[in-house]
Amino acid sequence: MFASLARFTTHRSKLVLYLSGVLLVLAGALGGGVISTLSAGGFTDSSTESARTAEVLDGRFGSGAPNLTLLVTDERGVDDPAVSAAGARLTERIGAEDGVEQALSYWTLGKAPALRGEGGDSAMVLVRITGDEDQVQKTLERIQPEYDRTVEGLETRVGGVAVANKEITETTSDDLLLIEMVTFPVLLVVMLFVFRSVVAALVPLAVAGLTIVSVLLTLRVLTLFTDVSVLATNVATGLGLGLAIDYGLILLKRYREELHGGADTDTAIATALRTAGRTVLFSAVTVALALAGLLVFPFYFLRSFAYAGIPTALLAALVSITFLPALLKALGPRIDKGRVLGRGKEEKPPKPETERFWYRLATNVMRFPVPVAVAVIGLLLFLGSPFLSLHMSLADDRVLPADTQSRQISDLIREDFSAQESQALNVVLNDTPPTGERSIDAYAQKLSTLGNVARVDSEAGSFAAGEQVAPPGPGSERFSADNSTYLSVIPKSESLSEEGEELVKEIRTAEAPYDIQVGGPAAELVDSLDSMYDKLPAALAIIGITTFVLLFLFTGSLVLPLKALVLNCLSLSATFGVLVWGFQDGHLEGFVGDFVVTDTITWTVPVLLFCIAFGMSMDYEVFLLSRIKEEWDRSGDNQLAVARGLERTGAMVTAAAGLIAIVWLGFVLSGISYLKAIGLGLAIAVLMDATLVRGALVPAFMRLAGRANWWAPAPLARFHKKFGLREAPDEPSGTPDEKPATKESVH
Repeated sequence: MFASLARFTTHRSKLVLYLSGVLLVLAGALGGGVISTLSAGGFTDSSTESARTAEVLDGRFGSGAPNLTLLVTDERGVDDPAVSAAGARLTERIGAEDGVEQALSYWTLGKAPALRGEGGDSAMVLVRITGDEDQVQKTLERIQPEYDRTVEGLETRVGGVAVANKEITETTSDDLLLIEMVTFPVLLVVMLFVFRSVVAALVPLAVAGLTIVSVLLTLRVLTLFTDVSVLATNVATGLGLGLAIDYGLILLKRYREELHGGADTDTAIATALRTAGRTVLFSAVTVALALAGLLVFPFYFLRSFAYAGIPTALLAALVSITFLPALLKALGPRIDKGRVLGRGKEEKPPKPETERFWYRLATNVMRFPVPVAVAVIGLLLFLGSPFLSLHMSLADDRVLPADTQSRQISDLIREDFSAQESQALNVVLNDTPPTGERSIDAYAQKLSTLGNVARVDSEAGSFAAGEQVAPPGPGSERFSADNSTYLSVIPKSESLSEEGEELVKEIRTAEAPYDIQVGGPAAELVDSLDSMYDKLPAALAIIGITTFVLLFLFTGSLVLPLKALVLNCLSLSATFGVLVWGFQDGHLEGFVGDFVVTDTITWTVPVLLFCIAFGMSMDYEVFLLSRIKEEWDRSGDNQLAVARGLERTGAMVTAAAGLIAIVWLGFVLSGISYLKAIGLGLAIAVLMDATLVRGALVPAFMRLAGRANWWAPAPLARFHKKFGLREAPDEPSGTPDEKPATKESVH
């Protein structure tokens, strides 16, 4: 396969480059506007109680959680007769807009105190825009300019969930451009140090550029068939950029080694494809398998990262083994043009293998395996200890920068209003007697006594602290339907908090006169976490089993795959601990830019981090273990195999990890706090894996395990001998007339 690919890309290099140019133009044109087709939601499971409750409220009552909030201010005071009349007209006006299902306000709900600011000069209008997320955004685009100004003589500003989702999309688009503008120059400088040639340093960036536009085109096609989260753009392009540079680095380094060893261009390309090309292909499969674990979750936010990430990994590999060889053929010896940073250094005689850094590191670690392992494991456990206090929550406006409108409006509401009116829990009572024959007073009164409840609104009036504080009035009819009714339970504290979660559990377990179902933001949080925990074992099983099988096929051992899984989980737990300490506890606030410390982490961050980081870690694991296995097969000496394997891969793994860490660190520039966490977490995970794990724990473990490293039951050993992924078979390394190249490993 790789011999044929080498012949095609070298003999048809101009055709490959031409087709790549066409792809670049078409992908840029068709995929450039992909962000406008993506969605900002996807955090709910449609099969949960909270999701079913939202459907009932919408279909049966024409109601639901408000997704648009108007903050109305007037220096005359909201109780001034003229202001009251204007506020009522404003509420009626926006309620009559196409696409608006419901509009309620301080003035139409009998001047409910919770909808009035403490200063008396502000009040809220709560609006529900109907339809799916795309329809909500279209309605918002149409009506926001009409109400984000002075209306009916009142100063009006628009906020709420719909505006926050719109601003997440806009911020994501701006962030993507900023990250690429910053990271590309930094990557170029670093690669100048790696390759010491301007031309060679530019080649992986060319691979990355073609990969990224291909990823954007892929995302655009995916949106024709399924919902894709807007955040998938950032992560998929970051992953594509990082993997493309890594793969380009691996192939280019091997190509230059062959070229400097005396091979001609075609032979060097063929050898690089036959060896490093296999590594690239298997790496892409490894990353894709890790991301496949996201497919089991019932949230399109998470699934969209698999939809986007799997083709991204495969595209990065495809571009690397097709476009890159053709480009190398076109460049030929000019790959070393523009030499910088130590001209002529490569012509110096290399040091003996035993005097090189990575060989000496491995041998020193294996001299003291127990102290090294204890010290490194102790450090990782210490770094991971904050993970024990992890508390997850849904994302809200507080993930946005402070200068965004939805964030500003929500902050003003939190400061000036006593209850969380826009975050009410909705309790639907099903199969009740008809309106007028049912009695819900006692139940509403009971719920109002719960510790975190500010007020309960119902068809029977409003209740607080076990007492009726208002009789049925204007707007009470919205709670009624034939054989059904619902209550609006307004919490005292932030809905997306531990107190909000506890309130949901209290309501669901409290005795009720009829069958109930509970919805609202806090209920969505509880149900989302439950759904995630239900599917997490299946996701972990997919990742663990596929990784175990892949590593077994590479090594023929049952011990080494188990070791890899344990060490990866250990390093990832340390990464999670740093994120809890830095973002949940707020110790990194200011160091990675400003963000709101909510004492929580967005619940999708650990899941995404685990899948993406695990895939990249296994990429490096395959790279290292396959070289160690090659040396073990050749010498039968465990310690020598480890030392030589680490020596031949250590510099490459470190360079690749450093480059991909730069890509992920660019995400710290994002204005969205959980993108900062994802970027920093992935950078830490990659660097920790390439240094502490590969440089210390792997040699220490393999020294202690000795020959047991390579153990497998006899039937599996025979299976691996027949079907395992070993060194590449002898294939023609260049043109059909050339003699076969020396047998090489997959790397």
